[in-house]
Amino acid sequence: MIELKYYIAFVFALYIVGLYCLATKRNMIRLVLGIEILINAANLNFIAFSAYRAPGFIDPLAHSMVIISIAIAGCVSAAALALIVYAYKHYGTLDVRKLRELRG
Repeated sequence: MIELKYYIAFVFALYIVGLYCLATKRNMIRLVLGIEILINAANLNFIAFSAYRAPGFIDPLAHSMVIISIAIAGCVSAAALALIVYAYKHYGTLDVRKLRELRG
């Protein structure tokens, strides 16, 4: 079985990639992808800690909570992408800084 430190290192790398994407990207679709990366890192972290809580026992509650989290994240992503399509049709751009300038 893979040690917990490898999972934690991978989750940390995913967090860094997600935060980098949120901090540097200006395109709204890339921002949604960055949020999805952060959610997936949190889910993987939750599963890893539930598997190593007790030796030889994997908590099924963590798996069910992660499945619900994945479903909710899918719904949020669908709603965000619908808003992005509407914003592109209405304003003609996906750049967050240009959209911020449109506020009155």
